[in-house]
Amino acid sequence: MIVVTGATGNIGRPLTQELVEAGQQVTAVSRHTAAVPDGARHVVADLAEPASLRPALAGAKALFLLLSGDLHATGASPADIIGEAAASGVRRVVLLSTLGVVTRPFGPTRIAMRALEDTLRESGLDWTVLRPGGFASNALWWAESVRAQRVVAAPFGDVGVPVIDPADIAAVAATCLLDDRHTHGVHELTGPKVITPRQQAEAIAAALGSPVRFHELTRGEAKAAMTRTMPAELADDTLDILSSPSPAELRVSPDVQRVLGRAPSPFADWATRNVAAFR
Repeated sequence: MIVVTGATGNIGRPLTQELVEAGQQVTAVSRHTAAVPDGARHVVADLAEPASLRPALAGAKALFLLLSGDLHATGASPADIIGEAAASGVRRVVLLSTLGVVTRPFGPTRIAMRALEDTLRESGLDWTVLRPGGFASNALWWAESVRAQRVVAAPFGDVGVPVIDPADIAAVAATCLLDDRHTHGVHELTGPKVITPRQQAEAIAAALGSPVRFHELTRGEAKAAMTRTMPAELADDTLDILSSPSPAELRVSPDVQRVLGRAPSPFADWATRNVAAFR
C-alpha cells in the first residue's frame, strides 16, 4: 500500500490516479474530507500533527510526502513525519522538495526543507528527493482576471523560467515510488523550455480561442496582490526569482526525460488541459 499526502492537490490527485491505475492499493491523505479518485482509500490527517498519520501509515510500504507551507511555521516538526513512517514499517519515501534548496539555499523555507532532506537521508529508509522549479499551475493565479476581463496581470512579463506541469511531477513521483532504480536519487524537475508570463498569456489565449491581454504589474503591485494569500517574506522570495532568475533557475533539466523516457510537457499542453479554469 502506498500513502499519498496532499492527495487532493494538483500533484497528489494525478499521482493517486496513476497509482490506482497501476494496480496499487493507495491511501489518499488530505487535511479535510474530500473526493479522491475511485479505488483509493481516503484518510483525513493533519501533517502538522504527525501522529495523526498513524492510521494512514499502518501497513504502508511507501509514502509520497508533500508538505504544506504551514509546516515551516514556528513549532512545526516535519521531521517527525519521517519518524512516524519508519515506526509504521514504511520502507520508501519520495519527498517533494524544491529546486530552491540548491539555487537559493539561505531562505528560511529552503533551510527547513534541506534539513528535512537530510533527515530523510539519515533515516535508514529508501528515499528519493524531487526538486521541481516553478509550476505551470501557478498560472491559475490569473484565472479570475482572465475569466472576468481576458487579462493576465503579472510582473516581469518578459522574464521566464522553465515551469513544469504538475502532472509531470506526479508521473515522476509514481515511477520513483514503484521502481527501485530511483532509490537514493535526487531529480531536478523543470519544463522543456523557458517561458515568460507574456508567452504563458498567449498560450492561454490559444487554448481559449480568444484574445487575452497582458498587463505588466510593478513589483510593488505584484507584492500587494501576493501578500493577500502568502507571507510577505515568501512573496519577496518569489518575486526575486521571477525578476532575476539565476543560471541554475534557467537551466532545463534532463531528469524528467531520464525518469519517464519522454520530454516534459510544454506549458501549452497544461493550458489546454486546464482551459475550463479560464473560461
